[in-house]
Amino acid sequence: MVDQPDSPPPSGVVALLRVAAVLVDPDGRIALWNRTAEELFGHRAEVALGRTAHGLLPAVEPRPDGAVPAQRHDALDTLDDLVLDGPWAGPMTVHDREERLRDVLWWAYPLVEPSGRSLLALAADARPLRTAGPRIALGERLVPYAAAPAAARPQQVAAAFAPPGPAAAEALAALLPATSEERRRRLLDALAQAGPPALQVDAATRLPVVPYQSSPEGTGTARVAAGIGRRYPTPQQRAARRTDAAAPGTGAQGGAGVRIAPAGSAAAPPGAPRPARAVPGQREAAAHRPNPGGPAIDPAAAAPEPTAAPTAAVPPSRTAVPGTGVEVVRGLPDDGDLALLASVGSQVGTTLDLDTTARELCEVLVPRVADFACVDLLDGLISDGELPAASPDDTAVLRRVARTFNPSSQRWSHVLDEGALLTMPRSTPPGLALQENQPVLVPLISPDVAVDYAASLGGPELEPTVVGRSMLVLPLSARGAVLGILKLLRLSDRAPFGRSDADTLKEIAARAALSLDNARLHRAESKVATTLQRSMIPTRPPKIPGVQIAHRYMPGDRKAEVGGDWFDAIQLPGSRVALVVGDVMGHGLHSAAAMGRFRTAMQTLAALDLPPGQLLRHLDNLAHKLGDDHLATCLYAVYDPINRTCELASAGHVPPVLVHPDGRGQLLELPSGAPIGVGGVPFQTKKIDVSDGSMLVLCTDGLVEVRGGDIGEGLAALCGNLIDPKQTPDEACDTVLNTLHSDDRQDDIALLVARFDGVPPTEVATWQLGVTELEVGRARRLVRDQLTAWQLNPLAETVELLVSELVTNAVRVARAEVQLQLIRVDKLLVEVSDDNHNLPSLEPAESMSEHGRGLNLVSKLAEKWGTSRKAVGKVVYFEMPLPRST
Repeated sequence: MVDQPDSPPPSGVVALLRVAAVLVDPDGRIALWNRTAEELFGHRAEVALGRTAHGLLPAVEPRPDGAVPAQRHDALDTLDDLVLDGPWAGPMTVHDREERLRDVLWWAYPLVEPSGRSLLALAADARPLRTAGPRIALGERLVPYAAAPAAARPQQVAAAFAPPGPAAAEALAALLPATSEERRRRLLDALAQAGPPALQVDAATRLPVVPYQSSPEGTGTARVAAGIGRRYPTPQQRAARRTDAAAPGTGAQGGAGVRIAPAGSAAAPPGAPRPARAVPGQREAAAHRPNPGGPAIDPAAAAPEPTAAPTAAVPPSRTAVPGTGVEVVRGLPDDGDLALLASVGSQVGTTLDLDTTARELCEVLVPRVADFACVDLLDGLISDGELPAASPDDTAVLRRVARTFNPSSQRWSHVLDEGALLTMPRSTPPGLALQENQPVLVPLISPDVAVDYAASLGGPELEPTVVGRSMLVLPLSARGAVLGILKLLRLSDRAPFGRSDADTLKEIAARAALSLDNARLHRAESKVATTLQRSMIPTRPPKIPGVQIAHRYMPGDRKAEVGGDWFDAIQLPGSRVALVVGDVMGHGLHSAAAMGRFRTAMQTLAALDLPPGQLLRHLDNLAHKLGDDHLATCLYAVYDPINRTCELASAGHVPPVLVHPDGRGQLLELPSGAPIGVGGVPFQTKKIDVSDGSMLVLCTDGLVEVRGGDIGEGLAALCGNLIDPKQTPDEACDTVLNTLHSDDRQDDIALLVARFDGVPPTEVATWQLGVTELEVGRARRLVRDQLTAWQLNPLAETVELLVSELVTNAVRVARAEVQLQLIRVDKLLVEVSDDNHNLPSLEPAESMSEHGRGLNLVSKLAEKWGTSRKAVGKVVYFEMPLPRST
């Protein structure tokens, strides 16, 4: 978040939350993605900003009974639909960048701007709120919501809205993007009218939400949230602390930006400053100049120095100075705890999951070795899946992957949670360990440097927790690259870390780093396969007039989520829709790649508007060109909502089921044909009449195959009174999966359900025109009269102009036939067809030319336009939105 000036103290009781803010512009691109959004969803701002919002955040729609797998859809698209009638607040589970499920509370606002409607989505991680309750502020005082332990009293939290008002909306000003003052005020006014976000706790308490602000400490909300939203103290704070801890002229800056005091300062008067000296013996440190912002590492004078041994006792593989408080431990371990090494070998790396491996490492070390442990990995390493080309520096961003603490010894709930982003400057021990790729030992943390240590652990409010503790930071490096760091902390009731601990734990960190790198490589491979699969399968059913569509996909391999089944719904001219379900033989990445080729080819062929049988013939010919191993079954159907017919053709696929309006299921007997890729077998088209309210169920064999039984048993169940025609397609999908799916199935499942509603004849007007330019005037009159009958007079002038342009083009190239058709559904669809197969192209018109302006006008004035080939000839169409009053 950007720094904001201090705001007045919060009035009353408010909930302090880390709020992610996402702004989607009218063109569908992301204009705001704040730091909390990076932490919550995993996508970095430089990746998210400017890209289309669709597909960035996959979401799941939970099912109440839990028996049916959740449906995947797009979170931002769903929020955009939910705010059509006004602001919306509620829960929605999403997948973050690493495909982990995130329980998220959302507040969505529609923002009307001159260029269109924007979407402002605010989000908060619900998991910590449900387990421990929110942090609340009473005036300027922070207090926990519930005194009872989280395990004994889970919180019931929900997203809600506070009463509208400009004062409450001002608390959200820090979340808005840097923009013009006019737009900023417009956004704040919209939030004020809708009501700012609130948190409903235990169904009885509604708390207004105040986001954490990265503001300088002052008064009001900024001071309340100080130490929570900021990673590091300001340079002014560091300077003030150094001024308080040392008299002018007594300090010296080390080459690495680290100051340490000799142990002999114990004789100094209490509270007197100690002279500082630089860490010697570091070849790399000589290249660095003094860092005025670096911390002062100064162990307490009265504390014992367990590592203060003569220099001669230190093996030459270490760099050390007698009596120093910080040393870089190098070389092989002198000895080791074999039992601890054995525990690490047996308990760390039991899976190929990166998060689990990091958590296993922390759990082995706490409380056996330390009271607190966390694993921070380079964020770019996790997102890109490749080893970094350059060594980490002060700008490297790390992501907290795992943390574990000993709850019996200290409260650690305010430490940065898993998923948080943070940076580690070289001036801190974690940053030094990361950049040197060597362990860094701090036997004792003194008060004057606790601020920097607390910042490296998660926030300034940890300063009292780390004072007087012992810290050991170990790099996690594997195959020649640094992956991140392991940070360990001991409290004052345990012996500080020593050199022997550093030696042993360095070996443990090296072994764990290999397991982490293996998990990273496995995640990268799985992500490639999953991305490939999901890029080939639609995540959201298209909205096509006259038909409602829902679909489900379940991979046979739950871990890889890769298979060869696919489905599609393709809009065709005349409000028709093509429904496709296919199944590539085999499993895994190879089948997914073949499926992608088939689906792309199917969409291309569908644009030619061929009969189903001819389309499958072309697809079969293409499969032979792609290779002998491309075999697939496929079912292709075309529904015409105007004529209420459905044409189907099958290539060895499972036959579809037609559910009539009375609930009776009928297995459609189609000429089966042979799978795509076999060759030499004809594909025949069957045409049937369908009634409004009927449903067509298409699926792959993975749904109807019954272990130990025949595929006919599953089809018989599907034809029974399984689907209620009054159900929505989504509900029908759930019913089918709940009845026929079982967890022991090994095959992929693709299911598509289409409900045929048809287009009423009163909403369609069709005319046949002669091949003469005299018909242009007649077409204008027909359009004007029809729009008047439909009470669409505001569209008449524009539609008449565009129709005259398209009809003029059509009669110039047609041989014997021109057709004009108007369809009124949720929009006005206008189509002009002729028997010439050459598609027109949009070309720039010369300034004085009398030709070439028709399509330019259509592209400028219509909401959407396009052209497509038909079995004979072509069609040019455009769409216009209906006036709001209709």
